[in-house]
Amino acid sequence: MEGKEPIQLDTRVHLIDGFDLGVPERTGTYVIAEEELTIVETGPSPSVKHVKSGLKKLGFSLDQVKYIIVTHIHLDHAGGAGLLVRDCPNATVIVHPRGERHLINPKKLAAGARAVYGESFSELFDPIIPVPEDRLLIKGDGETLQIGSNCTLEFLNTPGHAKHHFSIYDPVSNGMFTGDTVGVRYQQLLRDGVSLFLPSTSPNQFNPNDMQAAINRMLDMNLDRIYYGHYGMTKNPNKALKQVSEWLEVFMEEAELIIAEGKGYDELSARLMHRVKDHLRKLDVEDDHEVYILINLDMQVSALGIIDYFKTLKH
Repeated sequence: MEGKEPIQLDTRVHLIDGFDLGVPERTGTYVIAEEELTIVETGPSPSVKHVKSGLKKLGFSLDQVKYIIVTHIHLDHAGGAGLLVRDCPNATVIVHPRGERHLINPKKLAAGARAVYGESFSELFDPIIPVPEDRLLIKGDGETLQIGSNCTLEFLNTPGHAKHHFSIYDPVSNGMFTGDTVGVRYQQLLRDGVSLFLPSTSPNQFNPNDMQAAINRMLDMNLDRIYYGHYGMTKNPNKALKQVSEWLEVFMEEAELIIAEGKGYDELSARLMHRVKDHLRKLDVEDDHEVYILINLDMQVSALGIIDYFKTLKH
């Protein structure tokens, strides 16, 4: 796995596979080669060795890294920030205003992930190292960051997946780095000619209205590209955004039925899986396709987040 080459998306943006969960094409780190070398997402700490290896293959040294941007502070996107910035002496970590304190003191964040991942936690996420406060820079909605003479990134507050989530607009490619807020892209299915984009509704700050608002905001921008945290890039962003919006409606409909029946997240996860599988069967995807390892995990975590959302409505 160490030997995988970074994927060139265009002359200035590359994708490094972080082998999150030990799985290829799950979580990626983007490298933007401008005057100020910029990284988007670190992945969890076990991915940092792949990020370093990828940078080396691209001909960059760690002291050239100027900015490390994390779309949100969930451990599969930002868990490696403390570990990576320790070895990048000239780098600043950029985070949403609501995420800053969790990078400075990640104990609460780690406890939340431990509750979801149980015994697998250490293998998937350790070590979780705090980011020193003086290495952090906060960016709110509409704020910008100049990384090149012709490139000024813009930050958009995009809750829905999490309240501490922003997306990053790159004017050069007319593209958006979206983390998880407008869905997951399943690279594994593209070899079969199938494009699948599903919402990521994980606990504990999922809000369907905010997620739809983020989708609408991006539709209004007429983007040319979306760069997903999971995983890779699409050049058909409006089609992808509309698909996620449709699936979000399906997820919420199934959840309302489950709750009316007095059932819980296990049943919701199974029904979401059934709906996705039924959709993919019609596109001639085999039931034993490798992608189901990831989709099954995603439906379990998404079901937790949806049930959690409905619980908050009662309080």
